[in-house]
Amino acid sequence: MYDFPRLRPFGRLLLAAPLILVLPACSESLAPDNAEWTLTWSDEFDGAAGALPDPSNWVFDIGTDWGNQQLEWTTDRPENVSTDGNGNLVITAREESFNGQPYTSARITTKDRFEQRFGRFEARIKLPSGQGLWPAFWMLGADFDEVGWPQTGEIDIMEFRGQNPTELLGTVHGPGYSAGAAIGGAAEIPSRLDDDFHVYRVDWEEDRIVWYFDEQAYFVIEPDDLPGEWVFDDAFFMILNVAVGGTFVGSPNASTTFPQTMVVDYVRVYERN
Repeated sequence: MYDFPRLRPFGRLLLAAPLILVLPACSESLAPDNAEWTLTWSDEFDGAAGALPDPSNWVFDIGTDWGNQQLEWTTDRPENVSTDGNGNLVITAREESFNGQPYTSARITTKDRFEQRFGRFEARIKLPSGQGLWPAFWMLGADFDEVGWPQTGEIDIMEFRGQNPTELLGTVHGPGYSAGAAIGGAAEIPSRLDDDFHVYRVDWEEDRIVWYFDEQAYFVIEPDDLPGEWVFDDAFFMILNVAVGGTFVGSPNASTTFPQTMVVDYVRVYERN
C-alpha cells in the first residue's frame, strides 16, 4: 500500500469550507516509476493555427445546459476551439449572444474515439480565471448512453472554479454520491493556477484512484471510501471543456473579463506494463 495523504470526503457543493491540503504534503511523489507505464494514446496538438482538433481523436458536444444550468453554448467553431500553431489546443470562452445564450465556449470528448479501462490520464494545462468560469478535464464511463449518469461513473481529474485561483479540485460521482453529494478532495496551491501550465493527472487502478498535481499526490479514493457502488471498473472516455456560469460556480460578474482561454499543451494516457 502507498503511504499517501488522505482527506475525508466533502460534498461538492459544500466548498465554502473545503478540506484543504497545502502542497507539498509529503517528501516524495507517490507515482510508480515511469518505466512501469506505456503510452497508449496522446494528442500533442501540433495542428496549424486556427485548425480544429483532430477528428480522429475528438468529437464536439454542441449545445447548452449540460445539467448544471450553465450559460454557454458550446460550438465546433475555431473561434471557440482550435490549435494555435505552437503545439497547444485553445478552448476560448467568449461573451457573445449565440443561439439564445450570452456566452460561447467548447466541449470536446474522446467518446467513440478512445476509451480505456484503468491507467494514467494526464494533461498539461494553463487555466483561465474569473468569477463564473469553470474549466475541467474529466472522464465519463463508456456505457454512458446505456446506463446514464451517475450510474456510468464520473472522474473529475481537474476542476477549477475561476473565482478561487489557487484551489484545485478532484472528484468522483456515482450512484449515491453524485452532484451535491459527490466525493472529492481539494488542494490549496501556493501560486495561482492561471499563471502557468501545470500537469493534472489521475492514476486509476482496479481498487484505487489517486489525484496528482505536478507529480504530487493530493487525494485518493478507494471503494471503502464511497457511500455507494464503486463504478470505476469499465472503460472511460475523456472530456475537455470550459463552462460559464451554472450552479457550481455562479454567474460571471463585472469583474470577469472575456475572452478567457484554457490552453492545453498535451493529453496523454498510459497503461501499466
